[in-house]
Amino acid sequence: MTSPQFSVIIPVKKLNNYLTSETIPALLKQTYSDYEIIIITDKPCLKKYSKTTIIPSWPQLGPSDKRNLGAKMAKGKILAFIDDDSYPSPDWLEQAHNVYQKLSVSAVCGPSLTPPNDSIYQKASGYVWSTWFGSGGAGTYRCTPQASRKVDDYPTVNLFVKKSDFRHTGGFNLKFWPGEDTELCHKLVYLLHQKIIYDPNIVVYHHRRPVYKQHLVQISRYALHRGYFARILPRTSLRIGYLIPSMFLINLILSFYFFIQHGNPNPLLAIDCLYLVLLVICSFEIFINCKNLRITTLSTTTIFLTHIYYGYYFILGFFTPHLEDQH
Repeated sequence: MTSPQFSVIIPVKKLNNYLTSETIPALLKQTYSDYEIIIITDKPCLKKYSKTTIIPSWPQLGPSDKRNLGAKMAKGKILAFIDDDSYPSPDWLEQAHNVYQKLSVSAVCGPSLTPPNDSIYQKASGYVWSTWFGSGGAGTYRCTPQASRKVDDYPTVNLFVKKSDFRHTGGFNLKFWPGEDTELCHKLVYLLHQKIIYDPNIVVYHHRRPVYKQHLVQISRYALHRGYFARILPRTSLRIGYLIPSMFLINLILSFYFFIQHGNPNPLLAIDCLYLVLLVICSFEIFINCKNLRITTLSTTTIFLTHIYYGYYFILGFFTPHLEDQH
């Protein structure tokens, strides 16, 4: 029996509604058929699906460990990573296969879009990720289809890696979650000197964390690790887009302080005014796209809160001596 081209790897605690009603059915309807599905759970599961192997982990492992276990068990030549709260477009594997056929690359990736059936609170979160002003350093191309390009950092919600190269990197670093994907991509690009290509046709749909609480908790985790990586992996993380929220937060605090102390406008307030103008422009962009005032209001306020939270936790992460897996 020949090995499949792709091994789709999904780490989960247990089979959930997203996985069983969306992810697995979408994978089983792929236009490209040469693949297997590997799901790593906390405990044994009696359910069976076509093309699917369900592997229990013991002791219970974190996401990085589970992905490494899935990669170890994979028979495919290429590892396809996707999250359990995401589902691929029908030609997801076919589009990835086409890129590998055309280009000599180690890894390929594509955008993760907000599903049309998400709630308004999830869609509001989605606009934070997909707008130019909301997403900042992450790049809107991660959440909206844009031109093909080389990248050096990409999340495992939609990431393909040749198994041979994955093994040469040593796999995911068990110290990190989230951020294990950032560290893996860094090793691929800067240690193995391999290429990662983003293609807008390789699409998955990723359910967002609803605003405000769940979204901000997720943002805080991401910012904490990005700040930490800005110190230990500056090539991919010490970038102006990731620094701007922290710079804005510091400016906001200082301008407020000087205003309280002196009771008159100061030059720092000009930056706050510029931020407000850009936020209003972004708000108009969101309303034009969604035609929904409630989603627009939720998105706009969430963008502001996201920048505050991200700015604070990025600084905290940067000055944290040692950061462990947050699982």
